[in-house]
Amino acid sequence: MTSIVFDKVWKEYGDHVVLEQINLTIAPRAFVALVGPSGCGKTTFLRMLLGQEAPTRGRILLDGKPLKAEPDSDRGVVFQRYSVFPHLTVLENIMIGREFEQSRLLGKLFGGARRAARDEAQKLLDEVGLTGHEGKYPAALSGGMQQRLALAQALNRRPKVLLLDEPFGALDPGIRADIHVLMRRMWNENELTVVMVTHDLSEAFRLGTRVIAFERPRNRPEELERYGTTLTGDLPVGATVTRDFDVWPRKIAADLNGAGPLPALQIEPAQAQPKAEQQVH
Repeated sequence: MTSIVFDKVWKEYGDHVVLEQINLTIAPRAFVALVGPSGCGKTTFLRMLLGQEAPTRGRILLDGKPLKAEPDSDRGVVFQRYSVFPHLTVLENIMIGREFEQSRLLGKLFGGARRAARDEAQKLLDEVGLTGHEGKYPAALSGGMQQRLALAQALNRRPKVLLLDEPFGALDPGIRADIHVLMRRMWNENELTVVMVTHDLSEAFRLGTRVIAFERPRNRPEELERYGTTLTGDLPVGATVTRDFDVWPRKIAADLNGAGPLPALQIEPAQAQPKAEQQVH
């Protein structure tokens, strides 16, 4: 179970403030969707969590410990553009993570270790619906299949935190709906804390157990460089703009266990959130 804490986090590039005074706690096993206008710092937030960017001020804690400076096996990531290796087959794309992990010098396994890695990769491909495509190269796959492959690749190293940067934005609506079902199932069956950036509010509500909106409270031209995006407090149901609230989580298990159509989505403000999550500027 993995919790994430942003403690007084700022991110600046010279005089340009991107994120300011972010205080946020993400509970273990949460599926958090980050929404907000383009350029508001969502991807910067995700890159700091991945370890590609460091906070200018403040700290990020993973299970109570400072986040490691470099990405490791604790964190998996899926981008909008399919981050798979074009020169490797589908099966090899899944196996390569285990090969680099267990054979850092050669990057290749042999004998029983290779068979075990192959069996593990095959099982994961079965789970994401890519059985029968093991010998194909990514260029021969559809966009939806490539994204299934990227998801399987990210999950192969059993990360504690899965980061999704608009991973389904380029997919057709029908394919995206299928990937949503797959994503819910994979999250439900694995001990994952998921943080997803999306511009699609319906996607945020469909997948997330919690939705967080970023905004720039000071948005005049002369303020854009000097003041960054922040998180604001909860707003009551019926407000025009919702900032940070919980979406009832039991919908996922009910949907996947054949319980039939789900009740209408019920949204309640996160009134019981810790104070660190309700900072108002």
